[in-house]
Amino acid sequence: MSRARLLALHGTVAIVLATGCGAKRPPASAPVAAVPPTLIALLPDPETRVTGRARVSNEFGAVDLASPRAASLVPGNAAPGALTTISEAEVARVFGDALAAMPPAPRHFTLQFRFESDALTDESAALIPVILQSVKALAIPEVVVVGHTDTMGDAKSNVALGLKRAATVRAILVQAGLAASTVDVNSHGEADLLVKTRNNVPEPRNRRVEITVR
Repeated sequence: MSRARLLALHGTVAIVLATGCGAKRPPASAPVAAVPPTLIALLPDPETRVTGRARVSNEFGAVDLASPRAASLVPGNAAPGALTTISEAEVARVFGDALAAMPPAPRHFTLQFRFESDALTDESAALIPVILQSVKALAIPEVVVVGHTDTMGDAKSNVALGLKRAATVRAILVQAGLAASTVDVNSHGEADLLVKTRNNVPEPRNRRVEITVR
């Protein structure tokens, strides 16, 4: 399943959790409170707009959600209701408060580097202020910086070059005012090519640092 969101409305917006140990059963003579129906809706990933899949089930039956805003009304004593598709206006009305309370989706940036260098291209250097603004907009930011290379040279050297590129970006961000503790660096070297090539093929799009801000 992708990062698609699954929301439930049960009287008020809530997340239903299953626990390993339940409360003691009431005596047989005790009245059992009626359980209000729960509206469950599947929403696309807020960043990629990709919709995953979800299976909603209880002891009476099951239903699969697999399209944007697919929904089912689940009674407390019957199988999940037939699939429906709710409108975006209905999503905002019913789930607006819950969506507003969710943390913002991660943002992704890609910076390119000059050939066999840890120097940014001019176009990528111009993205630094945008990245800084994105980080500073978060109360408790976390920044992951991963360096990549093309297939020129040997794999071991490329891991080191990727790490050097990631460290260069980290230094730029820290110098601009970010706390060093919020920026984590790593390197994939040539192991995660954006454009698949043979060995010893220069490819500018593979010489990159990928940044995730969350």
